[in-house]
Amino acid sequence: MTDYGKALEPEDPIATQRGGYIGLTSRPASPASSKSDLRTWHPAGPGVVVLPSGCLVRGRSLRSGRADNTPPDFAVVLRGSAPPDVDWPVRWVRWRDFANPSDPSDLRRALTDLLGRAAGSRVEIACAGGIGRTGTALACLAILDGLPAGEAIAWVRSSYAARAVETPWQRRFVARFPAAR
Repeated sequence: MTDYGKALEPEDPIATQRGGYIGLTSRPASPASSKSDLRTWHPAGPGVVVLPSGCLVRGRSLRSGRADNTPPDFAVVLRGSAPPDVDWPVRWVRWRDFANPSDPSDLRRALTDLLGRAAGSRVEIACAGGIGRTGTALACLAILDGLPAGEAIAWVRSSYAARAVETPWQRRFVARFPAAR
């Protein structure tokens, strides 16, 4: 298995029941749902943010691996070149370090897909360092989820990483990212 980090079987009994593959993001389950139906991140887990709608999404660094050794159900990977093969679905968005996405409409499609999956599975956004591109994508995801663009950078910096959205052109990209789907 090719992986971004050390792969271990998760210790979570729910993860084991569901095949061991848990992803980043999901809406909190209703009281009527059974525990075995839960496929969400722990809200206090490493890199996990709560979107305005209540969905959970994990942001992370590809270099650091997965802090909790739990693979996602779906990932959006932000890299200048194609990511290595892994055992879960990955949507690659071409995006060089410290830059903006090569095709902004491709990022929008990938984030819209991720947001659609977030309510029922664990999803994540990842780049090499887990700060600039990942933070920028998380801010754009929050805009798609209903947060005003003018609040997105402050939100991602308080919810995810203080240095998220690293460059002036990434900040400008977030400010101009349209919320309309």
